[in-house]
Amino acid sequence: MSVTFWAQYAWLPHVNGPVVERDVLIGTVDGGRIAKVTPDSGPCPSGAVRLEGLLVPGQANAHSHAFHRALRGAVQVGSGTFWTWRDTMYKFAGALDPDSYLALATAVYAEMALAGITAVGEFHYLHHAPGGDRYDDPNAMGEALIEAAARAGIRITLLDTCYLASGFGTEPTKPQLRFSDGDADAWAARAEALKPREHARIGAAVHSVRAVPADQLGTIAHWASMRRAPLHVHLSEQTAENDACLTAHGVTPTRLLADHGVLGPRTSAVHATHLTDEDIRLLADSSTTICMCPTTERDLADGIGPARRLASAGCPVSLGSDSHAVIDPFEEARALELNERLRTRTRGHWTANALLRAGSEDGHASLGWPEAGRIEVGALADFTVLALDSVRTAGPPARLGAETAVFAASAADVRHVVVGGRQIVRDGVHQLVPDVPTALRDSIAALSS
Repeated sequence: MSVTFWAQYAWLPHVNGPVVERDVLIGTVDGGRIAKVTPDSGPCPSGAVRLEGLLVPGQANAHSHAFHRALRGAVQVGSGTFWTWRDTMYKFAGALDPDSYLALATAVYAEMALAGITAVGEFHYLHHAPGGDRYDDPNAMGEALIEAAARAGIRITLLDTCYLASGFGTEPTKPQLRFSDGDADAWAARAEALKPREHARIGAAVHSVRAVPADQLGTIAHWASMRRAPLHVHLSEQTAENDACLTAHGVTPTRLLADHGVLGPRTSAVHATHLTDEDIRLLADSSTTICMCPTTERDLADGIGPARRLASAGCPVSLGSDSHAVIDPFEEARALELNERLRTRTRGHWTANALLRAGSEDGHASLGWPEAGRIEVGALADFTVLALDSVRTAGPPARLGAETAVFAASAADVRHVVVGGRQIVRDGVHQLVPDVPTALRDSIAALSS
């Protein structure tokens, strides 16, 4: 059915760049798309849903591992490295089955909705039972994630991930056996059985060049190309990966991916932290999107990637929360600029408009939802409303702009969320998962019992 929303303020596209308009009527139609956008419409009319605050497009979390949410608070103690963190992660991965993953992912996706996220890219490699045994439905774990997104009321792109090796030329370790299909052809056959739904699309992923043998990269790239599906890949997150790739193949991971047809305009390279000048050129020349995950990259001490150089060279930039040390799309956007300030000791590398676009329009495009991420006629009616009366956002309306969302607001300021014209969050309360903290607590505790 059609619904009309009245937004006190809304961040809208404009020929000279996005601007904040006031008293904006947004009409939706069956199918959950925007039918009209009318700024300066006057007071909220009778029958319209009143949305006080600043309305922005729904945010796209372009890189998620839902089960990593169980690690929050458990892996931030003491020192260690990415690799010691990974050992802890494997313990939680080993405890999951389709039912417990459904419970956990529903709670995690509900937390995302409360943070203003309307679409998630789930980088999914937890395919089989511990030890590698197959479930009766080989896609039981992926189906649990698709169902979890439906229960939480958000969109999902399931990035079914090929993960075949523990390193260059080495077999999977015991914890990794449940990730592997044996070879890329078997991965493709299983992934083929996954079907899109109204709220779900199917994409592909190469876990990393260390986890997929070079001679099988082309199979995954071809599968995604034939289906015009998004293709994501972890890239150069660690210098150890770069060193091992150079030893095994004599080239960087970026060059290896380029040589096997993985890069391209439907591909997103996640992290892209440790790159050479040639790597940056290869990514830009292929129009590959870069997915930065600043809160995870700083939590794991990965380093600060060359995001500004990549963007200047022509790579679109999207944002993800990855390990969910933090789930806050506005913090991810803010951190992209602030990290660059720390690295260069200068300010102003991105405009707030550009950062908000990275978290919305460019993020949705990287997940295969190009019709989302904008407040305009024909786009999906997915939007987020930020409170303007919190201690973080309060200020004169004359100053209102994208800066308020990016540099002042946080996930705690999300007041309303609409997905496909349906209100998922109202006055800060999730309408489908009434008690998200309890859902998180119980689903995480079940993994330790």
